[in-house]
Amino acid sequence: MPDDIRIEPLDQRKVSQRRKRYCEHQPQQLGQIPSEWRELLARWVRRGGNSRWETLRNDAGATSINMAESLREWLLREGWAVVVEQRQHNEWWPHSVELRNLPQLRATLGIGDKEQDAQRWQVAREELKNICADSLHTPALFALDKLPARYALARSALIISLQHWQDAQRSGTRRDFALLARDDTKGVSETEWNWLEQTLDLAEFQIERHTPLLLLSAPLKLTMPHGQLDLASCADFAALTPSSVHAVTAISGMVSHWQLVENRTSFERVAKKREPNVGVIWLPGYPPSWWHTAVGQLLDRAPAPAHIACDPDPAGIAIALKAAELWRERGIAWQPWKMEASDLASLRVRKPLTEGDKLQLDALRQKHVLPAPLSELLEWMLVQGEKGEQEGYL
Repeated sequence: MPDDIRIEPLDQRKVSQRRKRYCEHQPQQLGQIPSEWRELLARWVRRGGNSRWETLRNDAGATSINMAESLREWLLREGWAVVVEQRQHNEWWPHSVELRNLPQLRATLGIGDKEQDAQRWQVAREELKNICADSLHTPALFALDKLPARYALARSALIISLQHWQDAQRSGTRRDFALLARDDTKGVSETEWNWLEQTLDLAEFQIERHTPLLLLSAPLKLTMPHGQLDLASCADFAALTPSSVHAVTAISGMVSHWQLVENRTSFERVAKKREPNVGVIWLPGYPPSWWHTAVGQLLDRAPAPAHIACDPDPAGIAIALKAAELWRERGIAWQPWKMEASDLASLRVRKPLTEGDKLQLDALRQKHVLPAPLSELLEWMLVQGEKGEQEGYL
């Protein structure tokens, strides 16, 4: 045992049952330690600096107990830790570990102090107010306020990166955004992505999990700079990237009308059974900007009325109205399809309306002049207090 490690009893018994071990000299520099030690030590520091050994050992996991013990003894020898031990069966076992000079450890490991983090967050929050004046960002500010300051700081930086992404009018995948925000395509954790997805509509920022695809089936032949694509030759349906649709220079063929189907399962059923002169397009919920652009480009070259089928629920009505904007802007007729009150009533399984559903229905009734089928569907839902999903009949 090194000479500069002292042992002091912590009770007055003749045979002490508790003692502490520590190094007399004060710690200097953390120095170069293995990366796995550094990661584990950072977890220990975040616990506050005084924890039961069992807790710290569990942080390392069952397969890294030896590493945890080696790190504990190294910290002891270097003066970074005081180890309290307890006698059990005539042997000394570590009971708790107290880390010394925590401010220096935090600074070296890049871990912020809670009070400093709180102050930095207040400064950052004021800066964010200007960004969050944009309605797209407003929910983010409220969501950040619910987080501990350390997390709020990290995620507020993501919100700022979203603004830079939007200002540059960029579009792409999650990895593209992570590269911009963190200089690493995998730099945004799954937890952070889940938070962003729950807080904001990433589609509005033109950020997709993967390259988005327009799914469609139609009796059309698309001409592109490097060849032609015959959609009618596809057994089920085709999947086109937005850039592929943008590259179309001409379309031959004609559709009598376009059928837009919201639910993916229902879309596949309809696409497989479509009539020869009908085109079918998948409507992925509230139409994201890439979908709006791609379908608009398709519609400009192959104009035809739309029959729009969405779930018989409040969101379905709102989605149908949003998708129909493409046709209204071009002066082309559209109508709801498979969205009548009788379709909802025919479902074997229906769900009760939530309070949010009722508020949405009331807002739809006040803000829009609805086609007769949608108006009747809305009133049926309010009277019966139920909604449904189109897979049950389409």
